[in-house]
Amino acid sequence: MSVGKLIADPELRAMFDAWFAKFAQPGMCNPDDQSPTVTSEPTEEVAERDARSLPQRQHDALSALVRGQLGDPKLGQHNGLPVTVIVSTTLQDIQDKTGHAVTAGGTLLPMSDVIRMSIHAYHYLALFDGVTGQALWLGRSKRIATGDQRIVLHAKERGCTRPGCDAPGYRCEVHHVDEWAKGGLTNIDKLTQACPPDHKLLDEGWTARKRADGTTEWIPPPQLPFPGGGINTYHHPERLLGEPGDS
Repeated sequence: MSVGKLIADPELRAMFDAWFAKFAQPGMCNPDDQSPTVTSEPTEEVAERDARSLPQRQHDALSALVRGQLGDPKLGQHNGLPVTVIVSTTLQDIQDKTGHAVTAGGTLLPMSDVIRMSIHAYHYLALFDGVTGQALWLGRSKRIATGDQRIVLHAKERGCTRPGCDAPGYRCEVHHVDEWAKGGLTNIDKLTQACPPDHKLLDEGWTARKRADGTTEWIPPPQLPFPGGGINTYHHPERLLGEPGDS
């Protein structure tokens, strides 16, 4: 669970009050219902069996508000993809219905939530083999020229690849490790992610290259007093665990 504090100005508070009056009433937006009531009025039976507290109903009302907007073509695109949720997981975890998936924002999603969310038309689910990392399946609501590659990058990189950077995938740009202007190809094994400030470093003496294991290595300018190059483990804490038997 994520815990936060919202400080709203009077206008936002007034809009929340109006939204909750309708969508946080008993029986509305209840995820426990097989067919949650969202657009119509809940029946007396549906309202009576609603055992959620008021904070729980308000939470579900906000969830319905955001879910109803994500993927709407009217929102346009963000970094070449619809404004929506991008989730990566493995075939093994889907089959076992265990573990967690990772979103492009770095959120860990329980597998039960992943399976439930994947039925929505405008959410993207990138499915990978847990052993080889091979892309097995890409679900998408519509095809975009470089959309598939961006989804794979979200799943493989999870965020900015500069060592130490914590910027999630949603805030990153695509970078050609072999510069496009010098004949580089837009192939998935030659692309990586970088947040805008770090992307600029690649025009100021830094370089990035793909290692044999598919990870992205950053190489600093030779004149830098404290190099700070290497790979980024922030988005991949599992890399710090090593392989079984490693010392």
